[in-house]
Amino acid sequence: MNASFNILNLSSHQPLLYDDVDLLQDIERNIPGSIKYTVKRYRKQSKWTLEDTGMMVYHYNASNPEENYLSLRFCVSGNFYCKEKSSECDFCKFNASSSCAEKIESVDVLSFTFTPGYLQQFAKAQKKAISFSDEVISFQHANDFEKTVPLCHKSTSAIQTFLNHNYAETKENIFINAQAQIILLYSTDCMLGDKLDTGFQCKFLTNEADRKKITDAREILLQHIGEPITIKALSRKVAINECYLKKGFKEIFGTTIFDFYQVQRMEHAKYLLHEKGLSVTKVSASLGYSSISHFSTAFKKQTGLKPCDLLIH
Repeated sequence: MNASFNILNLSSHQPLLYDDVDLLQDIERNIPGSIKYTVKRYRKQSKWTLEDTGMMVYHYNASNPEENYLSLRFCVSGNFYCKEKSSECDFCKFNASSSCAEKIESVDVLSFTFTPGYLQQFAKAQKKAISFSDEVISFQHANDFEKTVPLCHKSTSAIQTFLNHNYAETKENIFINAQAQIILLYSTDCMLGDKLDTGFQCKFLTNEADRKKITDAREILLQHIGEPITIKALSRKVAINECYLKKGFKEIFGTTIFDFYQVQRMEHAKYLLHEKGLSVTKVSASLGYSSISHFSTAFKKQTGLKPCDLLIH
């Protein structure tokens, strides 16, 4: 009996599958106070016909705020899964060779769930939201909704990057945290319609070389997660004016360089505490803090949690 595939039932973020289906990869991550995400990758069958689709699910309960959440769910095809992908593997072969035996065309189902506590770091510091996106991110919108739309180019590209990275262990965690936030940013633009892909406000960003300098700056920040780098030094590394760097970063990634860096440091701290079981002392040192008290204060301010709350008991 041949395998077949029907449309996604995105409300339960599970595909409707019939007959034999080959699950290639199944990942679930749930760190307290962080993003909860799942990734299920299936071998694509010849009879499956799909359109890349995304859904935003907004759940609001005024009487019980602890139940509130924002969920992004996606079904995408056209990517390739490689079970041998690693830093030692010939990654060029994986990307370029149609005859590579390890390269399998996949259908990928992803789900990202964000709590109000996590999203508050991105909400604007104002009493009244100025757009529908702001209402949703700050949980000022009083009604539940589900919105399903075809994915825009930016969201699709960000998801493909998320799926096809070549990082492992600590670097993988740093990358995934940052990329999940980019998916959140682009998906709110795409699904809520507050912004259109009509161009850049910063005119210099129309130049592909200058856009690459901004994305390179983001990569350098992630590589220096435990070695703080000044904006002046960062601008020199990517050969762009400091002012252009700050403005371009804010437009492309929706946040300031400082805020982005702080969020990534604290998200990585959660991983080291909860998943790796490192002590507060070791995490503080690995992130470049001069003292445990400075780290603990910054962690509590950013996440609303104490570092010891995430330690494995």
